[in-house]
Amino acid sequence: MSGLSLGAQIAIVCGLLLCSAFFSISETAMMALNRFRLRHLAKQGNRAAKRTQGLLDQTERLLGVILIGNNIINTVAATLTASIATHYFSGNDMAMTVSAGVIAFAIIIFSELTPKVIGAAFPEKVALRVSFLLKPLLTLLYPAVWFSNLCANGLLKLMRVNTKNIDEHLSPEELRSLVLEQSKFMPKKHKSILVNLFDLESIEVNDLMTPRARLEALNINDDIDAIRHQLVTCYHNKLPVYDGEMNNILGIFHIRKALHHLNDGSLTHDEIRASLTKPYFIPSETAIFEQLQHFQEDRQRLGVVVDEYSEVLGILTMEDIIEEMVGEFTSAAPNARTGIVWDAAGQAIVDASVPLRQLNRRLQIALPVGGPKTLNGLILEYLQEIPDAPVCFRMAGCQIEVLHMDEHGVRSVRLMKNAVDDKNKDKNTG
Repeated sequence: MSGLSLGAQIAIVCGLLLCSAFFSISETAMMALNRFRLRHLAKQGNRAAKRTQGLLDQTERLLGVILIGNNIINTVAATLTASIATHYFSGNDMAMTVSAGVIAFAIIIFSELTPKVIGAAFPEKVALRVSFLLKPLLTLLYPAVWFSNLCANGLLKLMRVNTKNIDEHLSPEELRSLVLEQSKFMPKKHKSILVNLFDLESIEVNDLMTPRARLEALNINDDIDAIRHQLVTCYHNKLPVYDGEMNNILGIFHIRKALHHLNDGSLTHDEIRASLTKPYFIPSETAIFEQLQHFQEDRQRLGVVVDEYSEVLGILTMEDIIEEMVGEFTSAAPNARTGIVWDAAGQAIVDASVPLRQLNRRLQIALPVGGPKTLNGLILEYLQEIPDAPVCFRMAGCQIEVLHMDEHGVRSVRLMKNAVDDKNKDKNTG
């Protein structure tokens, strides 16, 4: 090197720093690369993605090439800088110290920190490009890499560290977090559906069912004229039929089977009994995702929800589960759900028997759903008593005003949004 000019030697040092920066940016980009995105690109036929995936499939060799190249270059750059200082400032200890400090600073800033920040910020762009050079280097430096990995693996065995059987599967919680974190790359509706699918594991049947208090059913003991009127005015295509008392479910009646009888007025109690299908009962604590599978396996679309004492709690349909995943469908039925909207003043008057999950979904609020399943249950839990007069309190950014109640509980409620949550249970009675 003594035959080269000072400018040429400095240029060589700068070139070595650039090579070191290449290995640094390669290491960070390769390790920070989104493996799921890479697999997707590779399946689409992207050659650079396939090449990069091939390198990542042999991570030990890849890291060996990068670390060997990086450390050799840094060592050569430091040695050359020391040689230059010795040649031009022989015997000057201060100059030697300054040269060591300068090369260390240059390596940290220009060969380590800056390229690694860039590699972490743009891993996909960088990794796909550097793979073009890393692949031939992997072949060229294979003997050195093999020997280095042999020594490293021997050391790991002495330390009893096993790197072969590492579980790379993602848990449902990790997948859910992945979906939420990648929301800027995903349509809002798609993200909502995926998150709702993960939530099905923690939701039970009694969270989504139509409760008994809001259930429309047919009493076989009613007068036939009353039954005909109920069938004509009914907005459902199926009705549970019971004998005198709701817990005595006889079966499910398909209204379309009675249409011709309704036209000619020949419908009888015996015709209804003969047309019933066997009721399908569902335990109230069954997980929704599990029940969805049961619906599919048993080829059912509607089930009667019962508790451990065989008391009828409500009805669950396939549509209820699908709505939990993708949002509610437009329905012509004038039930309690269709009127749950904010008015121009930011208020909504709702039936207190409405399920909390349904209320949160329609009004875009966040009332707690970990305990009671209905708005009435939530209010009674909060107040710890059945109110005997109108009462108003704040919860989850929403002001809740009880409008009507009876000896059994709350019947109707006015909700007002944009209220400040009051954790001290500030109740104003009137």
